[in-house]
Amino acid sequence: MKFMRLGSKPDCFATVGNITSAISELESDIVLDVDGHKFHLHLFPLLAKCGALNRILTEAVGAGEDEVTLEDFPGSAECFEICAKFCYGITITLNAYNVNAVRCGAEFLKMSEIVEKGNLIHKLEIFLNTSILRGWRDSIICLQSSKDYLPWSEDLKIIDRCIESISSKVVVDPAKVDWSFSYTKAFMAIDHVSVSQSASPAVWNGVQGCPWLAPVPKDWWVQDICDLDMDLFWRVMVAVKAQGVANDLVGEALRVYALRWLPEVSGEQDARLTVDYGEGPSIRHRQMLETIVSLLPAEKGSSSCTFFLKLLKAAIVLNASLQLRANLTKRIGLQLEEASLCDLLLPSFSNESLYDVDLVIRIVEHYLLQNQSPPLSPQERVRTFTPEKRRTRSAENIDYTESRRSTAMTHGSKLIVAKLIDSYLAEISRDPNLPLSKFMQLAESIPDFARPFHDGLYRAVDMYLKEHPGLTKGERKKVCSLMDCRRLSVEACMHAAQNDRLPLRTVVQVLFFEQVRTGATGGFLLSEMPGNIRALLGPESSDELSVANVHAERVRPVSIAGELGWDSMHQDFSTLKGDLASLKTRVADAERERQSFTTSSLKPPKPKGMFSKPKKFFQKLFSKKVSNSASSMESEVNTQNTMFTEGKMSAGRRRRHSIT
Repeated sequence: MKFMRLGSKPDCFATVGNITSAISELESDIVLDVDGHKFHLHLFPLLAKCGALNRILTEAVGAGEDEVTLEDFPGSAECFEICAKFCYGITITLNAYNVNAVRCGAEFLKMSEIVEKGNLIHKLEIFLNTSILRGWRDSIICLQSSKDYLPWSEDLKIIDRCIESISSKVVVDPAKVDWSFSYTKAFMAIDHVSVSQSASPAVWNGVQGCPWLAPVPKDWWVQDICDLDMDLFWRVMVAVKAQGVANDLVGEALRVYALRWLPEVSGEQDARLTVDYGEGPSIRHRQMLETIVSLLPAEKGSSSCTFFLKLLKAAIVLNASLQLRANLTKRIGLQLEEASLCDLLLPSFSNESLYDVDLVIRIVEHYLLQNQSPPLSPQERVRTFTPEKRRTRSAENIDYTESRRSTAMTHGSKLIVAKLIDSYLAEISRDPNLPLSKFMQLAESIPDFARPFHDGLYRAVDMYLKEHPGLTKGERKKVCSLMDCRRLSVEACMHAAQNDRLPLRTVVQVLFFEQVRTGATGGFLLSEMPGNIRALLGPESSDELSVANVHAERVRPVSIAGELGWDSMHQDFSTLKGDLASLKTRVADAERERQSFTTSSLKPPKPKGMFSKPKKFFQKLFSKKVSNSASSMESEVNTQNTMFTEGKMSAGRRRRHSIT
């Protein structure tokens, strides 16, 4: 920290209680009252340097008064004591903490060059311009102290000069910023700017990784300016943005400031307990929140979605304006794919539900309103990406490639958002007061192609049915209609098949489509099934739906996800363990026709003569269910024939010769 000493005489001021006296051979001839503190001084040294006291003291002496009160003096008694010591020639020390107060006091006392050459105001201006305003931390300290001396510090342009000094240092190349040896924060040595040693390996006394020789980050200035009050911080950030600082650095500064001064954002208090609609700290916090939101850059990605959600949660707690909440809602919608489930659980202070589901619905709507489109299909991609474009490597081709890449990333973000919303639905479904209409509205807001699998949605539906046992039969069918049974994994199907909370129609759909997927129905059409089973499967299953169509429906979402690099998520489904008894009873007719057709096609002709009656092992063999593999059937028959012929070879030959 820079400092300056003025004067050479020893200190002769003595303070007892609230009385300060100048010890001298001459008795004091005037008493000055500054903020309740009395100073017993002499007229001659004061009148020689203070132009304002010249008139005040002359009038007091002429009126016969020996005590004068200095009203509206900018500063405390300590500030006036420093000015009085300068008049006596006593040594004083000026630094960043008191230079602002002394400068305002000197201006009040008119200690200018007109009264005496080399007066206090002149010396203070030199110290401010050559030392305080050229240093980083000194400028911040001087600016922070100026709030106690308004409007004098404002009129003297001290605040403006400090802000200009701070904003100009923020845009300096970090390579020219050195780490302080006494603080963990940075300081700026503008008077002898030199490239930092961070460009070389940080070695100090043979030790690698010295902290003040480490590379300086771009946001080195953020922590320091967060010490300022809200008004001064706002003015500094406006100047910093005018200097052209990157939006991400501005967003980082706002995030750090909010986490430091807003307990609703930092999470130091329970949000549901800090609501205050009257006078108190919440008024100041609400104003601070509005200031931070007004400083947020308009560009997407300037701050994280988590930070926006914390600000929105603070806005709910502090009962901020609807316009501020709408602004934050739009910003969150632009970056919803970056959000986490914990941040999305916004509290609701109504008696209806625990979470503000309506606000999340509006966030999803803002997200879907963006100009985004799913990636092109393979046929469209072939039509758009012509051979001429493959052969050219012009700028147009590069722009086309980049646009297609950005589109694919946009669709990938929709998959992430769909997974996030499914997790959110599963979490809020634990609320017993959550209306079914809001649950379904949020679930239906996600596009169908963004959910290649419905396992997350099934988990949310199952949780909602579990926590709301009082739902009617129609409401249970309505909430189960949200999910597509053809998009459930094997694990989800096995769970759903044994889930008593699901309606019978949903269970039958799960069992049927899982059996179709494993190839257990033999490839029959739905029109060939009994009418009661078709009714359970629902009207969405048309008569033309066959096994091939069902497999096509299963493959379609997988191919969409595969285009985005999700091939690792798709695995071949293993067959269900054991036959499901309920489905066997419903497809018994179709199974019997398939079995009879297979048995008749594989049954060998009966031998003549003594082989007119089959042996016992042939009867046992053909009485079993014919397996799906014909090769295994032939191997088993050959084995049995070998065993038979080895024991009856001689007799068989003699009998065959004797018969013929």
